[in-house]
This record gives sequence, C-alpha cells and structure tokens, in this order.
Amino acid sequence: MVKASETSDWQSPEVVRYATGDALGVINRSLYTDHLNGVVSKGEPTTSPKVSKEEPPDNPTTVMVSDCGDDTHWLKYKKDGSPFNDSPGGRRSITAEVKKQADGSWKVTRFAVEGVGSC
Repeated sequence: MVKASETSDWQSPEVVRYATGDALGVINRSLYTDHLNGVVSKGEPTTSPKVSKEEPPDNPTTVMVSDCGDDTHWLKYKKDGSPFNDSPGGRRSITAEVKKQADGSWKVTRFAVEGVGSC
C-alpha cells in the first residue's frame, strides 16, 4: 500500500500480491478515494510487526499480527506538493489477520488501524 499510495494507484498489482478479501477492498477504496481527491502519500511509515497468535498452533494457516506503527513520516499531499491536511500522524495500534492461500502464499485478509495515540 505504501508504494501504491505514492501515486494513489488503486489498481496496483503489488497490492494484490499481499492483500485479499476485506483488506484488499479497504486498501483499494482508500487509494481510489485519494485518486479522486488528487492526493498522494509521501514518505514511509515505521513498522515493527510481531506475530501475536497462530492458528492452529502446530501448523498455522492463520496468523494474527500486531504492531504499533508510526505514520509521522508518511503523510498525504495534494499533487501540487502542498499538505492535504494538518494531521501530523503518529503512533497507531495496528492488527492484521494473515491467511495462507491455496497457492501457498500468505496474504492480509483483514486489518484495523486505530487512531493516533492508540499505542
């Protein structure tokens, strides 16, 4: 999503490599909204994801991932380079469900990003 957000490319094939289901829908809608509003993202978030749960424990097909991401340096701008809004970003609680796919790949199927200051 970070790479696709640089151009608000809601049709990026890279996003499909890593997300499916509800997660893919949320990401695509977010990128499409940014595209319609003439908004792109610059910079990168800082993340340190950790596995918080594996199901089933002996041979996982679903993994829950938790993080306290920081989007202070990943902000939205209008295409002319001016800031889109005055939101400074910050540390946010992030949880994601990642599932093993039929082809053996792992993809994010659901995720939640909480508000600034949630971790």
